[in-house]
Order: sequence, then C-alpha cells, then structure tokens
Amino acid sequence: MVDILIVEDNREICNLLCDFLRAENYTVSTANNGEKALSLYEKYGARLVLLDINLPGIDGFAVCKKIREKDNTPIIILTARAEKEDKLNGIILGADDYIEKPYDIDILIAKIKGIFKRRLSIDILTDGNITLNLSTETVTKNGKSIDMTAKEFALLYLLIENKGKTLSKDYIFNKIWGTESESEQQTLTVHIKWLREKIEDNPKNPTKILTVWGKGYRWESKNENL
Repeated sequence: MVDILIVEDNREICNLLCDFLRAENYTVSTANNGEKALSLYEKYGARLVLLDINLPGIDGFAVCKKIREKDNTPIIILTARAEKEDKLNGIILGADDYIEKPYDIDILIAKIKGIFKRRLSIDILTDGNITLNLSTETVTKNGKSIDMTAKEFALLYLLIENKGKTLSKDYIFNKIWGTESESEQQTLTVHIKWLREKIEDNPKNPTKILTVWGKGYRWESKNENL
C-alpha cells in the first residue's frame, strides 16, 4: 500500500507534489483521471488520497463517493473550484478537507502529517511476541525494541495484516514501493532477508515469514485469537 495517491491531471502540479511528498519520505502513486485513480486504489490501496475535482471522464466528486462507499481512507480535495456549493458537496461526500488552488505546500504537508498522526494514534497490532505501534512505526519482540526502517516496518505490517494469506511478490512490491518506483523487485527479497534477521528466532529456518515457492510470501500466525 502506498502512502499517498495523487489524482491530478495537470502534469506539472502532479510532478511538483510528488517531489515534495517523496522528499518527506512518503511513497506516492499518481493518476491523471478518475478511472485510473479508482483502478489503482482498488488494486493497491492508499493511506491518503489527494484529489482534484476537474478530471477527464469521472470527476473528483465521483471518485470521492466511490472510495467513501467502501473505505474511510482520508481524502483531501485540492481544486481551483472555490464555489460554496462545490465545497459543501465535497464535505457531504466524505472528504476530510477541501483546499483551494493555489495552496501553500508547507500547509498541505502539515495537514497530511496531522491526518496520519490522528488516524494512527491508537493503533497497536500484536501477533505472538511481535508488537507493532502504528503511530510511532516501532516494533518490539518479546517487549524489546527492534530497529527498523520505514520500508521494513511497512512490509512487516502488510504481512501481519494479511496473516495466513500468500501474497505475490508483485502485489507486495507494488503495495510497498508503489507502481512508479524505480527500485527493482530484488529489493523485496533483500528486505525479507533483513526482516527475518530481526524477528525470526532462526532466520535460516523461518517460522513467521514463509516463502511460498513460485508465488510469494506468507506470515504464519501461531495465535488464532489475533
């Protein structure tokens, strides 16, 4: 899952947003029309959506409505449309914020950070002796802190969140690194190796992160109550 999905048909604005957000270490995917936005969201998901209204084909209001019918993913509308009716429509459809163009990028980033902080402030995920704090993005094993990079944390979270399910390498890579990442899929294999070294009792004989040959990886949970 990427951090942010940008839905914007203006290439220059989209590229600038990508640059600023990636400089803040967010993973980003982009769509230049409503149909592509819904397809990417359904396939890969996103922790937050930045959504323009004036899009070719399906407009931003329709995209907002479709996403909100299924998920409570935060949505920030970024648009040049400043009419009161448009603002009311966006809020009624479930947008978390409505920001007019041109906007201050620093204020936008502050709003994004605020949304992530509020949404993840009380989330704790535990499986066996592994505990993830989604607010601080920290991990403990048997109560002891484990040093972990942002990508390692995101990968571990994705696996545990889908415990018992075999996730394909393509699916995992696109969720963590994004559809437009310049990284190669080999980096997934490396990150799996690093994770095993940090959380497995015996990394050479893993019992938590299992390789499903020819398919991908699966988190094997030993606690059926989780």
